[in-house]
Order: sequence, then structure tokens, then C-alpha cells
Amino acid sequence: MTAAAFAISVALLAAAVDFGSAASLTLERAFPTNHGVELSQLRARDMARHRRMLQSSNGVVDFPVQGTFDPFQVGLYYTKVQLGTPPVEFNVQIDTGSDVLWVSCTSCNGCPQTSGLQIQLNFFNPGSSSTSSSISCSDQRCKNGIQSSDASCSSQNNQCSYTFQYGDGSGTSGYYVSDMMHLNTIFEGSVTTNSTAPVVFGCSNQQTGDLTKSDRAVDGIFGFGQQEMSVISQLSSQGIAPRVFSHCLKGDSSGGGILVLGEIVEPNIVYTSLVAAQPHYNLNLQSISVNGQALQIDSSVFATSNNRGTIVDSGTTLAYLAEEAYDPFVNAITAAIPQTVRTVVSKGNQCYLITASVTDIFPQVSLNFAGGASMILRPQDYLIQQNSIGGAAVWCIGFQEIQGQGVTILGDLVLKDKIVVYDLAGQRIGWVNYDCSLSVNVSATTGTGRSEYVNAGEIGGSTSLRDGLKLRKTGFLAFFVHLTLIYCFGFL
Repeated sequence: MTAAAFAISVALLAAAVDFGSAASLTLERAFPTNHGVELSQLRARDMARHRRMLQSSNGVVDFPVQGTFDPFQVGLYYTKVQLGTPPVEFNVQIDTGSDVLWVSCTSCNGCPQTSGLQIQLNFFNPGSSSTSSSISCSDQRCKNGIQSSDASCSSQNNQCSYTFQYGDGSGTSGYYVSDMMHLNTIFEGSVTTNSTAPVVFGCSNQQTGDLTKSDRAVDGIFGFGQQEMSVISQLSSQGIAPRVFSHCLKGDSSGGGILVLGEIVEPNIVYTSLVAAQPHYNLNLQSISVNGQALQIDSSVFATSNNRGTIVDSGTTLAYLAEEAYDPFVNAITAAIPQTVRTVVSKGNQCYLITASVTDIFPQVSLNFAGGASMILRPQDYLIQQNSIGGAAVWCIGFQEIQGQGVTILGDLVLKDKIVVYDLAGQRIGWVNYDCSLSVNVSATTGTGRSEYVNAGEIGGSTSLRDGLKLRKTGFLAFFVHLTLIYCFGFL
């Protein structure tokens, strides 16, 4: 039904209700009376209509998740993206600590050729894609990137380029291109890969440091930051996806999880506001409690400034505490466990020899944020098992200290086994402890004001949301269907 027909039906319905008069309408049968059409044709017609509905309603964009937080296995979570025409698939690390999506390109210097993750590495070739175009310095998208320090320009070749240096000393440089991203979009329990959107991403022709190593090599990095060069911002500005995304990263050895453009809806999620005007996802951490007792740490230690603050970063494997908070935290953990537990120092890390379950021995930790939101950490969220000695498991403090640094970083060690919602429109982040192999509901509200709720059913560890989906429609579409039924039965 077109928008005009819908408006007429509503008007007629209103007229009938207001004046109680009968209405005479001429209706055409959609199903032919001679039964000359095969059911397969009708099904194909319906499916075509459903695809049109999908294009107008957006649905939920879903990315598969693979990898684990365990630094002794993988030490990162990654997803797959398809770029170009014809599409080429790339495995890219999920990184909420940076903005830009970039992939290795042909003629790259230092890019690894193989990966110890048993994945095929691919290289993007702009010349082989019929929809690829370069980004010039005069392009408004490049100007936006320059403002957020995600881009730079050279007057010599008028090419929009970038150079990124990461905290581990690795780096990449290259230039920006625009091309099609192919999206897996879920609607009414089914998935379509026909949805595409133009996005600007980086074409890496130089890599250094750990990015050159093959043991955990991927094709690039998928930045989920909030600046205008991020894919989430680009898709939102096009009305394709909401300005919110969520993940649920499995913490067991199988890894995987869920990553969707939308808000995972769970009753017990707590939210805290983002610190305004920051390039990263900075939160107002106010205190840390061990077994319900707040540690004696001045709250200014966690306050956001030029060289301080608390950042949520899925691209960081472990977690890091500001220098002034590290010793009080470790001392409180050690004081809370039985004295019979042996303590050892391994490579500068405080470790413990355990013969029982860590949940029976170690205390609960609470990170307390502005607005009363607390992030509850189980022992597995701040400890890492390294090896065994004489039949005892060696568990070490997973939080690290950076000498001379006042930054606190919440990486995958803390973020795993939680629903985490990044609500950029509302400038807040929410979370709740969760078994990421279970079902989730996702609300994908865009500029149209519609919401869709997706039940993921039972999901495997490395699969995406699209296995066993069911959709509960609310908002405008449900209202549309309701009015159509009233119209049909009221006037036939």
C-alpha cells in the first residue's frame, strides 16, 4: 500500500467513525479468481514486497563475531565486512577505541600475507571495484576527518590520507576511498545481504610494529568511534542505521558473540553518561569497591583531563588502571582472600596459586560511575589464568599498570560476558552482565521513529544474530497493519 493510499484509508476510516455514514468502495482482488498463478509466483511476489519493506524500514544490521579475549589464544575479537563491487570479504578487529575502518590494500608495505588465526587475508584493490572512488582534499568527508584528526591532506596529490599510531607502538598509513559496504540486515526473522551503503574507509599501504606480525594478523581494524569518519556515524547520517550499537562478547574459550547496529534491550542494563567533547568513549569513574568497601583513592585520579580519564576500548585485550589506583586495588584483592592462598610475583604481576574455584576465593569488585551505575566484576573479569605449578592453577591480576600514566582503560577482560550498549544519540553507555550465548532483543530506531525487536534465539559462539531469528514489530508498522485490517473488515 502506498503512502497516498494509506492516507486515504485513514481519512475514510475517520469519516466513517465521525459521521456514522456508510462508505462504498471499489476493491480489486489481489488473488486471481481463475487460480492461474502458481504459488511459487505468489511467494516470489510477496518476497519482493518484503524486500521493499526492508529497504524502507532498515531492520537490524548484524555483524558476525569471532575471536576471544584470552591473550594466550587470540587476544582480540574480529568481524567480517564485505567491500567493493564485486564484494571482497575482510576480517577486521572490532575497536571502539578508534574511529576509522581500514583494510590492507594491494602493494602494501609491511602487511602480513598469512595469519595464525587460520583465516585468509585479503587485499583491497580499488582498481578492481567498479564502485570505488578516491577521496580528494576538497571532499567534505575529508574535511570532517581533518577536524577529528582522522585525516590529513597533501597539496601535492590532492589525496585524502591518514596515519595512525596505536598504543602498542604499531602504526598504519594510507589513503581514503569510497565504496560500497554490503550489509547483513535482519528483518522478520530472515537475513538479506542485498542491502548496501556507500562508506569511506582507509586503504592501508604501510604497516609497522605488531601489525606486521602474522601470528594474530587480520585484514584491518573496524573503528567504532563516534567521530564523523566512523562507519556507525556514516550509516546513521544516511538513515540506514541508528546512532547506537551494541556488543556481547563471549568470554569462554570458544569466543565469538554478538555485534549489532542497534540497542540491545535488557531490563537490568544500567547507563552512565559519556564525558562530553572527548574523542574516545570516556566515562566518569568515581570509585572502586572490593567486597562492598570503597578503596581509598581520590576521585580526581579518574577524572577526565588531557592525560587522565577512563576509556572503554574493545581494541584493548586486558585492562589498565591509573598509576595511583593500581597498588590500592591489588592490595585490596590480596587482603580479601584467605591467607592460606600462596602469592607469587610473575614478570611483575601479582599472581596466586589456586587449587579451588576462583569464584569461591576472590572478592567481587565494583566499578562505580556517575549517576549511580556500577559495573560488577567477577573474579574472571579482573584475573587471568596463566599456567599451573604443582597441580595449582596460577591466576594473575589482569589489570595492568602503566608507569607514569593516569589513564584507566576498560578492555576486553572487563567487557566480555556483558551486554554493552553505546548510545551515541543519547551520549551514554550501558551494560549488564550476560551470557552472550543466549537470546537478545534489539531495538533499531532510526530517523523514521520506528523500532524493531529481534529475538536471536540460540546463537553459537562464533555466529551472528541471524541464526533462528524472530521479529516482534512495534511502532509505525504495527499501527499500519492494524489500520489496514480495520479498513478491510469495516468496509467489505
